Amino acid sequence: MHSARLHVYTCSCRTNTTVLPVSSMQEMRTRSPTPTGRFTIAAKHHISIAEIYESDLVDIEKAIAHYEQAADYYKGEESNSSANKCLLKVGAYCAQLEQYQKAIEIYEQVGANTMDNPLLKYSAKEYFFKAALCHFIVDELNAKIAVEKYEEMFPAFSDSRECKLLKKLLEAHEEQNSEAFTEAVKEFDSISRLDQWHTTLLLRIKKTIQGDEGDLK
Repeated sequence: MHSARLHVYTCSCRTNTTVLPVSSMQEMRTRSPTPTGRFTIAAKHHISIAEIYESDLVDIEKAIAHYEQAADYYKGEESNSSANKCLLKVGAYCAQLEQYQKAIEIYEQVGANTMDNPLLKYSAKEYFFKAALCHFIVDELNAKIAVEKYEEMFPAFSDSRECKLLKKLLEAHEEQNSEAFTEAVKEFDSISRLDQWHTTLLLRIKKTIQGDEGDLK
């Protein structure tokens, strides 16, 4: 039934709009004027298909592919805010699937895109925080270098609770102190509630501490 729903929706998409290969999108924009909103319509179709893969078919890899397509189409319309929303979906799923390098690239890209925007710059600290957590799972030294880089790129990050938490976690991890790690997480969570995504990544990091029992309680 779900497959039929996706098939019908895909056919509907093809009937209502011509979905162009992403590789030829920029070429078309250069060659001839494109009706305003055409790429936005295509992007919305890809988002709808991605949501079906997310909720009904539970095929995250295909959901990722469609969110990436949507982001590319939004970029074609210079709708950067909408493109970023799609990319953040991709980043979150990539981290869950342990595709950390791809997640890092996305979070750093979106963070860099938003830190100079007066309306969005306060969100940049969250994106750099997520990128640093992905770095941390891969390698502690990588995470240290990343935090320093983010502080240099975005000075406001240094004073954020996210940055202070990262430094406490790095210190606890270096000392192989699982209790200090847990306490730092609890202190942060008591003020700014951590969602399931953050908790999952923090648990993965904590499990790399020797002798850790694998929880944050």
